Amino acid sequence: MENKDLPLVSVIIPCRNEEKFIGKCLDSIIAQDYPKNKIEVLVVDGRSTDRTREIVKKYAQKYPFIRILDNPQKIVPAALNIGIKKAKGEIIIRMDAHNIYDKSYISKCVKYLKEYNVDNVGGILLTLPANNTIVAKSIALALSHPFGVGNAYFRIGSKKPKFVDTVPFGCYKKEVFEKIVLFNENLVRNQDIEFNLRLKKAGGRVLLVPDIVSYYHARATLRALAKQNFWNGFWVIYSTKFAKMPFSLRHLIPFVFVVSLVSSLILSLFYYPFIYLLAFILGLYLIVNVFFSAKIAFQNGLKYFPALILSFSTLHLSYGFGSLWGIAKLFLYKK
Repeated sequence: MENKDLPLVSVIIPCRNEEKFIGKCLDSIIAQDYPKNKIEVLVVDGRSTDRTREIVKKYAQKYPFIRILDNPQKIVPAALNIGIKKAKGEIIIRMDAHNIYDKSYISKCVKYLKEYNVDNVGGILLTLPANNTIVAKSIALALSHPFGVGNAYFRIGSKKPKFVDTVPFGCYKKEVFEKIVLFNENLVRNQDIEFNLRLKKAGGRVLLVPDIVSYYHARATLRALAKQNFWNGFWVIYSTKFAKMPFSLRHLIPFVFVVSLVSSLILSLFYYPFIYLLAFILGLYLIVNVFFSAKIAFQNGLKYFPALILSFSTLHLSYGFGSLWGIAKLFLYKK
């Protein structure tokens, strides 16, 4: 397809306080093999308090196709909606400032969107460590393994294109946003999942293509991982206050795990034998955790073994307790 026949692509990047990553993200977009005169990049900043705006403004001065927009609400769905309303392209790609993108990301998104005649297409997410520490590398390994993230194909990979419920950093036909209401601004997280659910109910199709690749920088510490996944677990449940949300088994397993621990502990205070149930659940989890941690460590280095055990435990427990808090908040809301 000749340059003049290619569609204009609007890239929307919601961000807030991403001074460590926004430059790398923009560099990967500048390096795209898609013609620059067919790209506009809208960085929608949630009033960052670090150097994010300063960095983006420098890029915008050098590259006319990059613009910065203000997001007074500071949350992702509001940023997406601001960007969509300002976008001039007939194709819209939602990107994340925390990621870098393969040089063919945009061209492949446009290609497969047309080739399969779908409404949204996305690719796989390869997880990178935030730095070179053993803990950071172990976190990245845990987030790339089925024991850590279940059957999330965009994280663990797929051998061929497949229709799915959602994809990260989707590429949409702009007409989709004329048919479907914009992103739900009540959903601080999971807005992509909910939007794609409405899209599919309206007859749209969402395609995952493993040839489309982006790279995600995982959290650097167990504390940061716990904080992130606590709120991920919270919003997967609390989102039901605002919209119908699709749950898969992988979303609920950490919640069931935590509830079984908490309930058996509480019951043991009234009937001591329940302490054996608690010990059994913890013991079984530890055995499975040690098995997969050892397997991954043998492949990547035994020095990662202890940190892998801690990474998986942090991932599962924080997500499960987040979901438990989401249930509690829903109950309090109804009361």
